[in-house]
Amino acid sequence: MTFEQLRIFLAVAEHLHFTRAAEELYITQPAVSAAISTLEKEYGIRLFHRVGRHIEITEAGKLLEGEAQKILDQVVLTERGLRELNSLQRGELRLGSSLTVGNYWLPRRITQFKQEYPGIVVNCTLANAEEICEGTASGLFDLGLVNGEVKPALRNLLEQEEVGIDRLQIVVGKHHPWYNRGKVEVEELLTTEWVMREPGSGVQQVFEQTLERLSIKPFQLNVALVLTSSEMVRSVVEGGMGAAAISALMVQKELQLGTLRAIAVTQREGSLTALDIVQPVWKLKHRERFQSRAAIAFEQMLVNQPAQGDVAADSVLEGSAVGDSAVDDPTVGNPALC
Repeated sequence: MTFEQLRIFLAVAEHLHFTRAAEELYITQPAVSAAISTLEKEYGIRLFHRVGRHIEITEAGKLLEGEAQKILDQVVLTERGLRELNSLQRGELRLGSSLTVGNYWLPRRITQFKQEYPGIVVNCTLANAEEICEGTASGLFDLGLVNGEVKPALRNLLEQEEVGIDRLQIVVGKHHPWYNRGKVEVEELLTTEWVMREPGSGVQQVFEQTLERLSIKPFQLNVALVLTSSEMVRSVVEGGMGAAAISALMVQKELQLGTLRAIAVTQREGSLTALDIVQPVWKLKHRERFQSRAAIAFEQMLVNQPAQGDVAADSVLEGSAVGDSAVDDPTVGNPALC
């Protein structure tokens, strides 16, 4: 049984006439007769009674008529759905994002995408960077968005491209001894308690890499707390415990209100200079898995879009640190640790 045979059968059932059915379908009358005869022989039934020059539909024909119409209606819906998927009128986009990127960098991009493609359902899962890398490699996500590094074992599976910039800011609360100073030297990083993210976090990876470049081993820091959420880290530090390295995107309001203070870290390399910690936002996708039209469209939007929001965030942060009289040493280039 084929879709074409069903279409011919339904035309004959509607007109109860082979020639009229042939005219409607723009085929020959013998082709109509052959299609009906093939169906009847295949299933050993009669679909029509031949009464003189007229035909009448049988009980078997009536059964097939109802079912055939349902089948062809479903085919039409399926074809329409496939066309809509191809034209991005509908579909699904599965994103995986590390926590800070997902909470502070990604929402504006998703909103922009939904405005352009309202029929696409966007499902976004947040986890630490390591879990997102593994999920993208296994096909759980169409695209992953993370800070931090991809594990060597996954690099052959995942294609990695920078689509934005985030910066880490060392911050303290009002009751911390550094708050009124606004800047410290590298060696002083060993003199305070720290509130850290868990291993596997992109933020933690980048901070530890920065410490290594400064000849500081992460285990040398006095780590008071290890938390699995940057929001928890921010709240604990805001409440007065220790220092933390936090994404600049998530402390803009607190810096403006003065509940947190951005601390510049200076190092001597011939002259006194401020330290920057820049962490890219990486787009990850599997090198070989099929990419849906929705995933391709979202990827193109990210790649073609300048990082406007990141630049704006930097301006706020720089203003927070520079505007404080405690950080106006002219020998320091950019007082904010970004």
